[in-house]
Parts: sequence; structure tokens; C-alpha cells
Amino acid sequence: MAEFQSKVSTWTSSPAQGARASVSTLHTDLGFVRSRLRVFMLLQLVLGLLVWALIADTPYHLYPAYGWVMFVAVFFWLVTIVLFTLYLFQLHMKLYKVPWSLVLMIFNVIASVLYVTAFIACSAAVDLTSLKGMQPYNQRMQCVIITSR
Repeated sequence: MAEFQSKVSTWTSSPAQGARASVSTLHTDLGFVRSRLRVFMLLQLVLGLLVWALIADTPYHLYPAYGWVMFVAVFFWLVTIVLFTLYLFQLHMKLYKVPWSLVLMIFNVIASVLYVTAFIACSAAVDLTSLKGMQPYNQRMQCVIITSR
């Protein structure tokens, strides 16, 4: 019995030390940094930001179709940032019950479908009388030439 008590050691910690340890375990996943998934997510972020910037530069609030395009671009850009952060800092490992490959597949399928609908809505909203050679196009070009002189 005396032998058992000599081998036992007790160590206590305060809750503050435990909280600090859990925060310090947040580190980047070097495997993700080198993966193709990172390249595709960064490409999705850059192209989504490009769509967002181009539509934001137009008077999209006047055209419902452009509002839909803006919603799709901003929504999926933000969700991609969240997923990128989850994978970069290995936070998806803490939610081990979620099938992340299935979540990414469903996200990308839904994003593709909604981007296609946004493309169709945007292309349907283009004013066909603005084509080169038509009267409104020529009037706008004359205004640009006059104001640039």
C-alpha cells in the first residue's frame, strides 16, 4: 500500500491555464496550404470578388436581375471565406461528425447552379438596344467623346 502512494503524483491546473492551452492549439494546416483545394478556393475567392466588384460598380439596385447576381456573388464569397478559414486552421477537425467532403461537394454544386442562374439572369437583363451600331449606343459614345475632349 505504501508503494502505491509513492508512485501517485497529483497535478492541478487552473481553468485559465486550460483555456490558454486550447487557444494556442490553433495552427495552420501545411498540407492544406500545399493542396489543390486551396488553389481552387483562392480562385473562387478572387473570381467571386471580381464578380462582386463589377456588379457593385453598376446601378444594380435598379435591375432585379443584377441584385440576384450581387446576392449570389457576395453570399458564396463569404461562405468560401468561412470554409477556407475552417480548412486553413484545421477547425473542421474539431467538428469530426460533419462529413466535410460531402459538405464541400454540395456547396460547390449549389454554388455552380446558382452562378449559372445568375449568369442567365444577368445576360437576360442586358439591353439589346445597346449593341454596337444601334442608336442608344451611338448616343452614349458621343457623350463619352464630347466629355473626354
